[in-house]
Amino acid sequence: MRGKRFLIGLRAALAIFAVTLLVTSTWASTNWYEKVLHSFGNGTDGYMPSTSLIFDAAGNLYGTTQYGGGANAYGTVFELTPAGGGNWTETVLYSFRSGTDGAVPGAGLIFDAAGSLYGTTTAGGPNNGTVFELTPTAGEGWTEQVLYRFCSQANCADGQYPYGGLIFDAAGNLYGTTEFGGTNGYGTVFKLTPTAGGGWTETVLHSFGSGTDGASPFVGLIFDAAGNLYGTTTYGGTYGVGTVFELTPTAGGDWLETVLYSFGINGLSDGGYPWAGLIFDAAGNLYGTTFYGGTYNRGTVFELTPMSGGGWTETVLHSFNPNNGTDGFNPYAGLIFDAAGNLYGTAYYGGSYGGGTVFELTPAAGGGWTETVLRSFGNGTDGFWPYAGLIFDHAGNLYGTTEYGGTHNYGTVFELTPIYPCARCSHSVFP
Repeated sequence: MRGKRFLIGLRAALAIFAVTLLVTSTWASTNWYEKVLHSFGNGTDGYMPSTSLIFDAAGNLYGTTQYGGGANAYGTVFELTPAGGGNWTETVLYSFRSGTDGAVPGAGLIFDAAGSLYGTTTAGGPNNGTVFELTPTAGEGWTEQVLYRFCSQANCADGQYPYGGLIFDAAGNLYGTTEFGGTNGYGTVFKLTPTAGGGWTETVLHSFGSGTDGASPFVGLIFDAAGNLYGTTTYGGTYGVGTVFELTPTAGGDWLETVLYSFGINGLSDGGYPWAGLIFDAAGNLYGTTFYGGTYNRGTVFELTPMSGGGWTETVLHSFNPNNGTDGFNPYAGLIFDAAGNLYGTAYYGGSYGGGTVFELTPAAGGGWTETVLRSFGNGTDGFWPYAGLIFDHAGNLYGTTEYGGTHNYGTVFELTPIYPCARCSHSVFP
């Protein structure tokens, strides 16, 4: 399961408070200041966070760790609450036990309108993963309920190992992916529908691995305005190195899959092995990252543009360069936009200290995109190896996680604050 990502190296959603907020400033940032909000691995704390965070309306952060949580050591759901003096207090809301409740949550969380949290575990339940809900109780605790347990046998038709996160539709149905299982054994897209009696019914919308279809979707999905689903597969496609796909609902209740793009058309110059999900811009273009490929074969940022006659055109916006000393490389995570149209993301390796980077891509006036490394990890007690993507707050600060590093070397939650040049003084100021 988790070790599988090391086969290619060492290895998105609804919420009450939508945290991929569109922010901008009248000043261009000259630097970013990093603050570690929490270092994992202290006692019964979780460790190895590998997913993006979400905010609630009060400004608290929520996420998951793959391991830890006391003697159970099968992962946690945690909350970070801002405290006085700029500090944050961590609370473990739930520790997984690896029995019927699930184990090793590899994806982030989403909220429903009532304030309940939803997510997936890649194992447990008892074997091949779960979809779970955490509901706040009157006594300020949280109660876990498993909404669905994936088949415990090999090659299950309903899917196995849901690494990706979940999304809701307007009717309250949940959608997600599994890395394996399904009719062909190469993963599924599934839907969970709440029933009148209080349970949930699973429907497999698509089984991957037939012909030139993609294989092994590792992350979650996004909707467009028409209700179509979009995602990536890490493998498969015409050239075997991954795809971007669309699922369209049909009049008969089925879903039709279309492979929008197969990576590897010119070797790997166009990118290959996308581990991350997708985002749209206002014009309907899709953006994402690939772990490998590009000019230096260390990953890309790409754009897919729909053509007027049908089909999609891919453009590589940036090829990560491990040779220049400061660029990151091998991005696992997806991207976010700010209001000015700049893209932000993380690269797992590279940077000035080898521990990965936070980067910004800015569209240039004459076309093309310019990359700026905002933060290089691995210098001292900060984190390193950021597997997950980023989120913004209202003020334009970025938040994310690193899998390793920090005080106990078991990962961190960090905040990046832009430092703006002062127009009336000789020093830089924080916003």
